[in-house]
Formats: sequence, structure tokens, C-alpha cells
Amino acid sequence: MASRSVLPLLLLAALAAALVFSVSARSRAAAQRTPEQVAPQILTTPTPPPAPAPADVSKPKPRWRSLASARRRGRAVAIVRRSVPLRARPNGRVVARAATSTEFGSSRVMSIAAQRGPWLGVVATEMPNGKLAWVHIENPGLRFRRHAYSLHADLSGRWLELRRSGRPIRRITVAIGRPGSETPTGRFAVTDKLSGGNYGPYYGCCILALNGHQPKLPAGWQGGNRLAIHGTNAPGTIGSPASAGCLRAADSDLELLISRVPLGTPVFIKN
Repeated sequence: MASRSVLPLLLLAALAAALVFSVSARSRAAAQRTPEQVAPQILTTPTPPPAPAPADVSKPKPRWRSLASARRRGRAVAIVRRSVPLRARPNGRVVARAATSTEFGSSRVMSIAAQRGPWLGVVATEMPNGKLAWVHIENPGLRFRRHAYSLHADLSGRWLELRRSGRPIRRITVAIGRPGSETPTGRFAVTDKLSGGNYGPYYGCCILALNGHQPKLPAGWQGGNRLAIHGTNAPGTIGSPASAGCLRAADSDLELLISRVPLGTPVFIKN
């Protein structure tokens, strides 16, 4: 009877010993594992390098903004490299086309007198006196240039003044239009520089042709209606109202103007 009561105790002791051995074995195995075996690996996307800072490139100014300063001073011109439409107003109807040369064979250079955004008001022979033609500044047929000269005429004083950057360089005495064919006033521009001998002795040495027109031609006049500043073979008339509307000056003065004044130079005539 005593041996039977001891048997269950022996079985329980054996089970306890087996359990202790199992736990001890697991602990030893866990201690021998590497960190990679203990924790699962996590795949991560590598962080990309920071993007390079954008280059500091300033946007170029529109052509019409960069030209505005010179235009305000009346010293910007448009050079026609290809045929360009002339409009009655900004984005208006086309009234004519400006070719690359004038009817006298000179390069076509138009004085810029006004600006509305990208539209430029130019002084053109195709328009009546005091009326501007309009061209778009981004037209590929146009190139632009700045210069320093301008001409200013006073009909009551009968003089013409050459200015550079607004400063007087030379004042000369001129003949003006006679009664009934008075010299028109307003803003004009030089379109051509011509030899007077090719058109007759009464033009003297030289001619600065202007874009303007004479609406009051003398009766029987055959010389066309374009205004000009030119020399004369009658120097005694200089300083008097004697012409058909043009301004006449001594040949020596015209030679100076021809040498200094570029095409497109603005000409302001007032009473």
C-alpha cells in the first residue's frame, strides 16, 4: 500500500522536472539568437537626397517694358526688317504695310511717339499729319534702337534747334512757309537723308525728308506734298516766310544736320 501512494508523487516530480528542463532550454536558445533572428527585418525606402535649389534666373522683362524709358524721352525708333502691318489703333484694322525701305530707297526707320502696353504708336508717312500708326512690339519684323538727337523748330522765331539728350547743340535760322502755305505744326520724324542735287538746285546741298505732308500747296505746285528740311539756292530768303511749307537753311547748316541726325529722329514744329 505504501508503494502505491508513492507512485503518483514520483510521476508529479518527473513532470515538474521535464517542465523546468524545457523552459531552461528555450531560454538558452533565445540567448544564442542574433538580433536579426530575434526581430523581423523591416524594409524601408531610402530617403532621397534633397533636391538642388533652383537656379536664380530672373525672367527677362517684356520688350515693351524695357523700351518704355527711351520712348518716354522721345528717343526710341523701330527699324523695319520685314514688312510690318500698320494699324489705325492698338489691335485695330490694318490700314497699310511698312516696307523695309522708303520710296526714296532709305532704310525704313520709324520714330516711336506713344505706347499702350505692347502696342507702339509710330510716326509713319502712310498716316495723315498728327495721326499715329500702331505696331505690336513683338512683331518679328521690327528691331529697336535708342538715340540721343531731336530737332525743334519755332516758326515765330524762325529757327531750328538740334538737341542731344535734351541739350541744345546748334540753333540755325530757317525760312518757313509763306502765307497761304504755312508750315504745318506737330510732331514729325526724319525718314530720309538725300542729296539735294538729285532733285534740283533749289534744294541746296542736302535734304532731310520728313514724314509729314503739306495740305496747303501753292497753286500749280508740281513738287509733291512731302515736308522737308533742306538747303536752298536763294540764301537771301533764309529767315523769312518764303517756302511752300518746308524749312530752308544754309547749306553749311544742312551739312551739319546730315552728319549728326539719324533716321527716325523726331522733329517738333510749333508756332
